[in-house]
Amino acid sequence: MSKLFSPWMLGPLKLENRIVIAPMCQYSAVEGNAQDWHLIHLGNLALSGAGVLVIEATAVSPEGRITPGDLGLYSDDNETALKRVMDAVTKYAISPVVIQLAHAGRKASSSAPWDGGAQILPDEPGGWKAVAPSALPHTPGEDAPIALDQAGLDKVREDFASSSRRAVALGFRGIEVHMAHGYLLHQFLSPIANQRTDSYGGSLENRMRFPLEVFDAVKAAVTEDFPVWVRVSATDWVSGGWDIEDTVAFSKALNDRGCAAIHVSSGGVSPEQQIPLSDGYQVPLAARVKEAVGLPTIAVGLITDPAHAEAILDKGDADAIALARGMLYDPRWPWHAAAELGAEIDAPHQYWRSQPREYKTLFKNAKVGQR
Repeated sequence: MSKLFSPWMLGPLKLENRIVIAPMCQYSAVEGNAQDWHLIHLGNLALSGAGVLVIEATAVSPEGRITPGDLGLYSDDNETALKRVMDAVTKYAISPVVIQLAHAGRKASSSAPWDGGAQILPDEPGGWKAVAPSALPHTPGEDAPIALDQAGLDKVREDFASSSRRAVALGFRGIEVHMAHGYLLHQFLSPIANQRTDSYGGSLENRMRFPLEVFDAVKAAVTEDFPVWVRVSATDWVSGGWDIEDTVAFSKALNDRGCAAIHVSSGGVSPEQQIPLSDGYQVPLAARVKEAVGLPTIAVGLITDPAHAEAILDKGDADAIALARGMLYDPRWPWHAAAELGAEIDAPHQYWRSQPREYKTLFKNAKVGQR
């Protein structure tokens, strides 16, 4: 039996297979409000048959958005707009839908990627002042963020809790807390971005303190049987930055707090990063976390061949495989992977007729008649 298509548990959430659709920002919201695009985009992905669909990084405050087009869940208007999308998507979804909650920190107030992705200055249209652990810009020459004081830290913590309560009310089945890719909580972890001299900076224990407080706040905002997990950057790919052994220590602390899984990515905190891109280049990082911590571990990063995904799981380097860009390119990747690996997968009955004759058992319980 294919390991990729075997069931697994994400905390208390039972998933039919080990394919995770990773969160992918669409930069298409208006004042944080989901639009028709989100309904079409998420509705398409929710029919893929993947084990779980994680919707894009969703900001917990207006200043926590990466761009003015980021999705948000910090207001009643945001909740109402996203409810329309969730009601339609979950009515027909094959995959359970979960949400990633995020705060951009010093990488906030940026233009969309197709507009160049550059920082929008606070006095420019659509721009605002960013906040961060320390008053250090992401890139030299950019407008420096405001270093968060105690009141600011308290607000961020409560913003995550408030957005978590809204996510539960909307029917999401789990929450992934974004602590990767150079955004706020990763900024606290990395000595590259965190040069505080108080109890939130300096030692590894101090740098982990605020991200762990945020995780605790999210857990406290949901019920005991509601899964909460974390996406991490396992290394900054910069000498003297956050590294894999730091990630192991952090993951152990998360495990002690009831974290359901670790989603292992990398990089994003510094333009000086030197990332050795190749197929599955982050898998050794996931394998190290899995071996040292024992939490369910999700591997991600240039894993697009079904046989490669199967081999990673067979070797025990991870418990699940996440795809992002690969799913945008091929939204039926789970179908094609099931066909290649000789597995069965759930599909909407409206699509059963698409099953090729050579794969008579590709779709579970498929019955196709013709008048």
